[in-house]
Amino acid sequence: MSEVGWVPGRAVRDTERGRPMRKEPGVVDRSNPSRARAPIVTLVLGVLVATCVGMVTMGGPPASGAPTTDVGAFVRVNQVGYPSADAKRAYLLASVPETGASFVLSNGSTNVFGAPIGADRGRWSAAFPHVYVLDFDGVTMPGTYTIEVTGPRAATSPPFRIGAGSAVDAGAIANALSFYRNERDGVPSPASPLPTRAGHLHDRNAMTYATPRYDDDSGEFRGSLHALGRRIDAAGGWWDAGDYLKFVETAGYTDAILLSGIRDFPAQMGAGSPSNFTREARFGTRWLLRMWDDRTRTLYYQVGIGEGNDTTAGDHDIWRLPQADDHYHRKDPTFRFIRHRPVFRAGPAGSPVSPNLAGRDAAAFAECFDVFRATDPTFAARCLRAAEHIFDLADTHPRGHLLTVIPFSFYPEQEWRDDLEWGATELALALDGGGLPHGLPHTDQRYYLRRAAHWAAAYIAGPNDAADTLNLYDVAGIAHPDLIRAIARGGHPAGLAVSKARLLADMRKALDAAVRLGRGDPFGFGFPWDVWDTTSHGAGLSVMASEYDQLTGTSRYAVYADRWLGNILGANAWGLSLIVGDGTVFPHCLQHQVANMRGSLVGSGPVLAGAAVEGPNSEPVSGLVDGMRRCPVHGVDRFAAFNGSGAQFRDNVQSYDNTEPAIDLTATSPLAFARQAAGIR
Repeated sequence: MSEVGWVPGRAVRDTERGRPMRKEPGVVDRSNPSRARAPIVTLVLGVLVATCVGMVTMGGPPASGAPTTDVGAFVRVNQVGYPSADAKRAYLLASVPETGASFVLSNGSTNVFGAPIGADRGRWSAAFPHVYVLDFDGVTMPGTYTIEVTGPRAATSPPFRIGAGSAVDAGAIANALSFYRNERDGVPSPASPLPTRAGHLHDRNAMTYATPRYDDDSGEFRGSLHALGRRIDAAGGWWDAGDYLKFVETAGYTDAILLSGIRDFPAQMGAGSPSNFTREARFGTRWLLRMWDDRTRTLYYQVGIGEGNDTTAGDHDIWRLPQADDHYHRKDPTFRFIRHRPVFRAGPAGSPVSPNLAGRDAAAFAECFDVFRATDPTFAARCLRAAEHIFDLADTHPRGHLLTVIPFSFYPEQEWRDDLEWGATELALALDGGGLPHGLPHTDQRYYLRRAAHWAAAYIAGPNDAADTLNLYDVAGIAHPDLIRAIARGGHPAGLAVSKARLLADMRKALDAAVRLGRGDPFGFGFPWDVWDTTSHGAGLSVMASEYDQLTGTSRYAVYADRWLGNILGANAWGLSLIVGDGTVFPHCLQHQVANMRGSLVGSGPVLAGAAVEGPNSEPVSGLVDGMRRCPVHGVDRFAAFNGSGAQFRDNVQSYDNTEPAIDLTATSPLAFARQAAGIR
């Protein structure tokens, strides 16, 4: 959700580099007076200059995040904490050389470890040309600690924990669950931290439409929408991000990731855990099943429109709570698609399904069967039948843009072979274990193993192999390890198109590229700080590194799994956890309508805990929509002093490319925390 006329372009892919790149926001001039929107304005940055006066510290501010002053040195830590058995690294960000400095790790008034500061990893910015490592791997005693640096510029860290992974990560897993509860559309969860009233009830009887023509740059559709004369129940599901749109593209990915966590880490995310994701995953799966008419083999892929046009308002044109939409501006035709949201059909009954959507939906539905086969066999059977049916309709020779959402520029996915690998892999795993329902097109696990291996080989030989790491746009990082497990459970059948060794080599190719990239970054991060989806990639890298080591029985990437996750939890230049509520310093000014209108703007009251935001980017954007509560309240850019290496972070409600959370951005974080909590290294 962002300013009027925005072009989200989140994670727009640079096809030459295979990496997300920044896309300029579009500004659309619409003169319809009934829209009554504020003009886009540019926020005047509260950039703090000088070395001693006005320098913002994120070293250990009050819980509210109020700025304090310092003289140019800051300790950056993983604010969630460090599992006792894992690698432990913090960083000293300094404005001057810290030659001869040392640091002490303290538990209350007791010093438990001391050492000279480590190597200078180089320049972050003109203001901070030095970043030093502070390693304390040997400290394993559970407790709450701080780091104090003594040297030319003294500095103190915010408090952090050391302890068993189950204790350190439990709060972060619980926060992630609360985020998804808050993202529920329709009748909200009573456990939501920022409760709203029931909204979008008209989705229960929504008209379906053909995909319209649209302008991919502005996002506006052209002409009138063509109703198909069929209504469906499209209620429920999660809001995609800070807006109220619902997409199969992101919901299918998210649901499959969460279900894999429930299946593989029941003690951390399953029914017997303190943070039980099963109800939430069931909620997400039920919406996906509503969007797939299994009887007629028809896929519907989107609810609502983001950008309207000269005569029609879209979701991004207004700022409100979800319960306002069902009767928004009563009978004004400008807002007809706010009150009665259109549902878009992918194609006629039985027509081929874009392979990215077919693959990730098949993965989610197959995992649904695995998770619920014992507790709700009827629901599980429905999921497995849907998984096989939609996979059978996958278009294996797509042309032009994949079908993601409209406009395509919102989510411009390029790769699809990995999605088919993922779907076939999860189907192969689902068919192993008995209790299969009647009427399945395929019951032989080897049928799907062969297809999964075929698509894995096609991905590896394809144009985007290992060009990205685990996130919405590339799921090989979860498909490959699950395929390795499926091959083992299937008895290592002969004649498959890929082997365990080849799949591991491909994972290593992507991870080694991230390691090389980290060598050139003062904080060792394996992904660029100045492009889209920073947070999602950090968590995804941690999951991939942990997966590789688990499958190989090695610790080749163990330190990277810890450090990359730490990078998005405060061990970065800004001293900022990019997941709300995880740590002491996190974004307060989310571009999220409910969080902005109902939550705290200073971090000390109710917040959208667990929400992973976009993160730093090359140039934060600005723009107001009527109804936004301005944030920061006093207009101070508390992180401006720490921008560097082409990356900026502005904690401002207007900066969607920094502060907007989303269901797909958040999905890999509970999985990463669950792996740590389970002690998998």
